[in-house]
Amino acid sequence: MIVCIDHTTYILYVLSSYCFLAGILIFVELQTPGLNIITEYIIGYIYPGYPVANMCFKVYGYISMTQAITFLQDFKLGHYMKIPPRTMFMAQVVGTLIAGFVYLGTAWWLMETIPDICEDTSSVWTCPSDTVFYDASVIWGLIGPRRIFGDLGTYEKVNWFFLGGAIAPLLIWLAARAFPQQEWIRLINMPVLIGSTGMMPPATAVNYTSWIIVGFFSGFVVFRYKPKWWRRHNYVLSGALDAGLAFMGVLLYLCLGLEDISINWWGNDLDGCLLAHCPTAKGIAIEGCPVFT
Repeated sequence: MIVCIDHTTYILYVLSSYCFLAGILIFVELQTPGLNIITEYIIGYIYPGYPVANMCFKVYGYISMTQAITFLQDFKLGHYMKIPPRTMFMAQVVGTLIAGFVYLGTAWWLMETIPDICEDTSSVWTCPSDTVFYDASVIWGLIGPRRIFGDLGTYEKVNWFFLGGAIAPLLIWLAARAFPQQEWIRLINMPVLIGSTGMMPPATAVNYTSWIIVGFFSGFVVFRYKPKWWRRHNYVLSGALDAGLAFMGVLLYLCLGLEDISINWWGNDLDGCLLAHCPTAKGIAIEGCPVFT
């Protein structure tokens, strides 16, 4: 019993420490280093061939941290808006209860009313996040990281990127110390550059292109040449963009999705790569795809 308590206390201590460090990073750089890949990697090595167990371990290890960070973000916003902590906490509890029933009811309604949801690639209901979650269960749980990124796999050298990510900020710091007259070096933020790719997939190059354009214009051009406007309106602009995206998604569904109307343009063409569906294994021949030898 004592051993179990000690192990549980140790795990809680580690997770709390990671949440503390991740909270500092997200409140400074707006980047959340998730535990999803790490948890999938660890349980995939320990318990290969069991995708459901892999996803359960991932949920308990990753979603707990994500919910804690989101909870703190809401409290931070409430603090800025001079909302009492108890009122903010009750709003969180009530909102969570309502959202749980609404999400469940919406999911059942969509599954009952939309045929071939998440399966028909020609439809707007492709469920990219759910597809990524399922693919992760197959890659990390059913197949296992050892058969892909380990000694039994093809991509063993990918593990060196863990070391590269660890020393990348140190290299930038050394470069800034060695060349203090080059001020642009200090503007390079490796956690932002590396961590921003965490949403790819399901995000595509189109999403990242718009993010780079808006981020550069707001964080560099406006911040440098219109600092007063930036301090007054940048936070509101960020919230307006998020809210506008949500409202536009609902509006598009009501106006186009219910009428089964689809719009084909370059923004819906994902990355525009015609060979993205082609296999990379040697000797497999598919019409329209190159054969690797």
